[in-house]
Formats: sequence, structure tokens, C-alpha cells
Amino acid sequence: MTPGSNVPLSVPRVAVDVAAPSARLDVSGLLLTGDGKVRSDDDFVFYNQPQGPGVTHRSGGGSGPDTITVDTAAVPAGIEKIVVTASLDGGGPFAGTTPTATVRGADDGSVIATFTPTGLGPETALVVVEVYRRGGAWKVRAVGQGYADGLAGIATDFGVNVDEPAAPAAPAPAASVSAPPPPAAAMPSAPPPTGAPAAHLPPPPAAPPASPAPAAAPGKVNLDKGRVNLRKNETVSLVKAGRPLLTSVRMGLGWEPAFGGRDIDLDASVIAYGPQRNHIATCYFGKLAILNGAVQHSGDNLTGAGSGDDETITVHLGGLPPEVTGLVFTVNSYSGQKFNKVAKAYCRLLDAGSGEELVRFDLTGGEARTGVLMAKLIKQFSGEWEMTAMGDFVDSRTAKGMVKPGASAL
Repeated sequence: MTPGSNVPLSVPRVAVDVAAPSARLDVSGLLLTGDGKVRSDDDFVFYNQPQGPGVTHRSGGGSGPDTITVDTAAVPAGIEKIVVTASLDGGGPFAGTTPTATVRGADDGSVIATFTPTGLGPETALVVVEVYRRGGAWKVRAVGQGYADGLAGIATDFGVNVDEPAAPAAPAPAASVSAPPPPAAAMPSAPPPTGAPAAHLPPPPAAPPASPAPAAAPGKVNLDKGRVNLRKNETVSLVKAGRPLLTSVRMGLGWEPAFGGRDIDLDASVIAYGPQRNHIATCYFGKLAILNGAVQHSGDNLTGAGSGDDETITVHLGGLPPEVTGLVFTVNSYSGQKFNKVAKAYCRLLDAGSGEELVRFDLTGGEARTGVLMAKLIKQFSGEWEMTAMGDFVDSRTAKGMVKPGASAL
């Protein structure tokens, strides 16, 4: 599964196993009403409270995955969804850890779906998947939404009043030292409802002594502070002032010949995919409009000469059919020249109406290959889109040859 995709459940009882290589996870389940909140702390199912109405938690004991089992027939009528969350046992960010959720029939063990969130950084807790009802039927949706304040942050965001012991006051830092700001949560926390009982989480582990360490890659950001400059594998959520950007955007791609080199013919394309990474359509110089005009190409630039964008692709996000959940922007060297002969390759995302530059990714250093996956847009379960800078090189001179590498990158 890819983020935002869903799969119907063919059995009434499902088990969701969540595990990560060489890491112990704490997995929880929260039963949410239509307003996205728990009714009380009885709807928070985790290792200290393993039983809830229609939902149970089973610990893997350190040798296997934790499991949240959902008996859809026993879930109360007022519950619209069960979110399955994960955090690292002992705390810490998910950077370098790859969790995987496996959804299977609880009675026969048959695998229904799997989902592996990628590109994780400072997040210390995740909403991994959700089991939800729609039109009388039950489905499972891949989420992969991150939080920076651990399991307590998730619980609080969904209306649980977390009762943890207060941390002792830290000594005031010296005037000459500036404390780094804490990473922002990917979703804002909401205050708990008045009178909600407290869920008694164990106290967080003591922080280890501070030691010098390389700075972690920034987490997901939004457009509230203006233009975002991305580095490879960084992600920006196309949200401004709390609202998803559902208007038209334009992806501009540019390049120049390396110093002393001859003109180079590169071709920009965008490949549209469905929830199962299935190829839907490709927009390139030979097909300048796809998806009923929702994606449009500016036309072929044969040399890369001149300043500014060499080729542009306009995407009407609100006009995309619902089956499109991923877009991968690629550049190919049709003439066969390698990207180590290209300079100043970049992509930038603009508001197609105002021309305002929203996001920019400058690709530094090319490889001796003929294709590059520049960036991807992925539709989230909430309806918002996220852009991730890629800069992954492959051997392909045409957009057709980028379909399979693009699917693997989603």
C-alpha cells in the first residue's frame, strides 16, 4: 500500500502486526468517533490497557511484533475508525528505522495488505494505518502520519487526557548557548475534552547525557513561512494556513550544460500512479495533456539554453481523478548524454495562478546515467499533497523507462 490508499476488508476480524527490523515498537489502538476523538480512556488500547470494545492489544514479548486485533462486529456503532499507532520502545526518532504494518485475517492468518512508511526522520510516533467503516463496509487505509512528541502526543491529539508525572525543571542554559527548538509535530495537537479521564502512561525514560551528534534531517514542513528549499529525501506538506493546497501548481524543471559542454536535450515528464503503484498515465513531450487536461506539459526544449525553467508541467490538483494518488516528476537525456555532463539541474513548484515559487530543489552533482527521478507528489489520506525531493538516478533515456523506477520510489 502507498500513503492514502485503502483496501476493503474481506473478513470481520483482522489483526494488524507492526514491526521494525532491529527495533522494538510499542503499538496502540485508539477507537475514534466521527469527530476524530475517543469517548473516554477506555477507547485507548495499549500495553497497559490491552482490552477495549472490539479491539485488543497483544504484545510480541520482544521477539515478535505487537498486534492490534479489531473485531469489526463488536466495535460499538458510534465508532467510525480505529487508528493503529507505533512508537519506539524507549523513545527516540524513527530516522533510520523502517516499520511495516501487516494486516491479516485474525482467524486464518491470510495477509490482506502491507504498508511501510518511508522517509521518516524526527518523528517519535506514527499513525501507521486505520481500520474504518464506510457505507456499512470496513476498510483499511495506509496513513504514515508522524508526531514529534511520542505516544503521549498521539493520545492527546485524539482526546485522551494523559496523566504523566511532571518533569523536573531544567537548569537555565548559559547566556552564550542557544537551545535548539524542538521539532514540530506533523499534525497539531488538540486539547483534551473537558472531563476526559486520564490514561496512565508509564513515565518516559530518562534522557541520556547529552553528546555531540550530527543534526537530524528536518521533518515535514508546510508552506506557512513561505518558500521551502528542500534537500534530497526531504518532504514538504502542501498546506498553507492550515488548509491543503488544492489549486493548480506548476513544476518547473531546468538545467544547463556542464562548463565547456555542448547543448543537451533533456525531457521532463510526470508519471501518474494509483493506490497500488499502478501506472495510470504519463505526460511528456509526445503527450502534452493527460487526465482530461488535469496535467499539461509546456512542450519540448531541445537544448536547455536560456535562463529559467526549460520545461514546465502544470498540475490542477483539484481536477485529478480520485484514483491518482501519486505523481513522479522525471527528467531523461533523450540524446544519451549523461547527467554528469549537466549543471544546475533543479525543479521548483510554483502556484500556477500567482507564479509564486513555493518549493525548490537544486540537484547538486549528477551521475553518469541518463535518467533522474527529481521529485514526487503523494496524496495523503487527509486529502493534502506532500512533495518529496528525490534526485535518484537511473538508466533510461525515455519516460517509458521511468515507469517502473517511479513506482518503486512511491
